[in-house]
Amino acid sequence: MSGLHVPFVDLRLTDDANDVRAAIDRVVASGWFVLGAEVEAFERELAAASGTTRAVGVGNGTDAIALILRALGIGPGDEVITTPFSAAYSALAILMAGARPVFADIDDERMTLAPAAAEAAVTSRTAAILPVHLYGQAADMPALASLAANKGLALVEDCCQSHLATCAGRPVGTFGAAGALSFYPTKNLGALGDGGAVITNDAALADRIARLRNGGQTDRYHHVDAGVNSRLDELQAAVLRARLPGLRDRTAQRRTLATAYRSALAGAQVHVPVELDGGHVYHLFPIRSRQRAALQSRLRAEGIETLIHYPMTIPQQPAFAATEPAECPSAARAAAEVLSLPLYPKLSVETVRAVAAVVRAAS
Repeated sequence: MSGLHVPFVDLRLTDDANDVRAAIDRVVASGWFVLGAEVEAFERELAAASGTTRAVGVGNGTDAIALILRALGIGPGDEVITTPFSAAYSALAILMAGARPVFADIDDERMTLAPAAAEAAVTSRTAAILPVHLYGQAADMPALASLAANKGLALVEDCCQSHLATCAGRPVGTFGAAGALSFYPTKNLGALGDGGAVITNDAALADRIARLRNGGQTDRYHHVDAGVNSRLDELQAAVLRARLPGLRDRTAQRRTLATAYRSALAGAQVHVPVELDGGHVYHLFPIRSRQRAALQSRLRAEGIETLIHYPMTIPQQPAFAATEPAECPSAARAAAEVLSLPLYPKLSVETVRAVAAVVRAAS
């Protein structure tokens, strides 16, 4: 036994505890809890941090994607090309909008939607392409943006795992019509519950999403769209405002830890996915192993918690059987091999090196 105890993530308040509690107290003292000053301020601050002109707070990242699609007029009869390797919520959002998800295989190294596979999946019914910036690394956005432009398709970015990430020097969420963010507690910018946002440079699109999230209302009791109830609440907005200023420093620490992992795992009998863009923000740190089950068991025995993101491709899920999904062999291989190691700002470089040493010895 190594004597290590390394949880996969630690969400307890530490360095930002006072700021978070002060933010909560401020909202409680105000007596205003839905769509107020905190949400408005957070939307302005988030847009500035994300390199966009507008942000719209919503209930969660899934709703953010679905609302973007609806606001673009995408729905029944339309197809949206997306990745088969992600959390299923990206594809569920397409179904929520009434469209059909079409799964195109991933690039083996980047593990995001492969542009060539996406192009091959385009039909006369295709309305949009929805790449997911997975694990904090952006999809190949220059190629996907070119494809979308050439085919006359909308481009919607799932940025739920990629807060502040860039691709070729450009912020994610700015390549297409809009980007969707999640503030689930484990995200790089996490709330104390659910939360999400849309980021965009399209003012008209932002205005429509702002209506749709609040029942389609232009003002109280006047519904011009068949909207939904998906509002980021004041408490979560205040917490996110407290944490947003420290996000760049926390992202820098994630990159430092990822560099330590890469160095310590050099030559190990596992595959460490290549960093293909310096804008990677390392929401997760996955490795790949054909002996994943044995490796995970050994790490567990040594006190190291790991998780599998994701054990099944989305097309393999029973919920998507009716979409008649195509085979995606690269995604299936990734689902059988990927194992996520602990990586979060509270970890030390020394702990990362100790975890890597166990991986080397077990593989």
